[in-house]
Amino acid sequence: MKGLMFLPFVALTFFSWGLYGPTLHLGQDAFGGEGQRSAFRPFICVGLAYFLVAVVVPALVLRTKGEVGHWTMKGFIWSFAAGAIGAVGALGIILALKFGGDPIYVMPLVFGCAPVVNTFVTMMMSGNLKQATWPFYLGIIIVAIGAAGVLVHKPTKPKTETKAVIEQPAVNVPSEESSPEAVPATPVVFEDEPTKFKDEDRGAFASLILQGSFILLTALSWGAYGPVLHKGQAVMGGSRMRPFLCVGLAYFVVAVVFPLLIQPGFRPEPGSWFRMDGWFWSILGGSLGAVGALGIIYAFNFGGRPIFVMPLVFGIAPVVNTFSEIISKGLWGQVGTFFYLSLFLVIAGAVTVLITAPKPKPHKPESTKTEAAKS
Repeated sequence: MKGLMFLPFVALTFFSWGLYGPTLHLGQDAFGGEGQRSAFRPFICVGLAYFLVAVVVPALVLRTKGEVGHWTMKGFIWSFAAGAIGAVGALGIILALKFGGDPIYVMPLVFGCAPVVNTFVTMMMSGNLKQATWPFYLGIIIVAIGAAGVLVHKPTKPKTETKAVIEQPAVNVPSEESSPEAVPATPVVFEDEPTKFKDEDRGAFASLILQGSFILLTALSWGAYGPVLHKGQAVMGGSRMRPFLCVGLAYFVVAVVFPLLIQPGFRPEPGSWFRMDGWFWSILGGSLGAVGALGIIYAFNFGGRPIFVMPLVFGIAPVVNTFSEIISKGLWGQVGTFFYLSLFLVIAGAVTVLITAPKPKPHKPESTKTEAAKS
């Protein structure tokens, strides 16, 4: 059972990160205005939440209780880099949602692509890329197929049928003085309709490109997050609170200080800061992200390895995300068999990755290495 002690922390992470997208989406809507979702305000709130959860709390723990491990400059750099990568991923989520995305398919796409990135980054960093077997790669492919299936078969509310009202061009009514033959019949011309449809299609295509770009940015960022953070933790002697504190500092710099510095150079966003529901949902979303990051750190500390911890998290988190969206938006009637099958594939692929992950080579004790060098 000792080898499975990391699983409760993995569960804490996929529940927290599974609720992250829907919660942050509510904060964007609340902070927005004029039919647009806010981006700067929720992002800053995420940074503030990380500062409270990932800087203040660890600092108090280290001050009062202390823990194993030690501060190193190399460990600080790796852990801070992990936090910066995570913050960039959070920004990608916010921008994908701002440009018309919905958590019910944005998050599964992120969670489907990120483990693939994570796995290859981890294997390259540990030098065991050649040890992976075909079942391991099959598990990654299954996760990706399942995530794609969630996107294709995502439940949506049926659109309300509306009848298009086409205004007829005004017909000049001949006066008594004019002859009817002098006034030709005005033909009904629909010149504006094709142009309107082209504009709408062009806007939808541009929105889809932006969503895809920011989803890819998040997948790349969050995929590299786990291996980089694990490296920082290892360099700090297995410490939990020190790397977590560095992650919080990075989020504060990237998500609070930097946006506040560059915001004056941009046009003000619609909406207002004076929305309590915006503050509540955005801070809660950031807190869920920070708690999930802490769960990752504890999972590593209790024997979990990034090469199977992160795919497991990214495999089950979209299930939590999707069902939270189904429940909150009342989409039970729109859920089909293929949607449930896709969710099953995501979980099955993650479990396959967990079972078939390449095992790291055992490291010799430091004392043994020293004695060998002397001899």
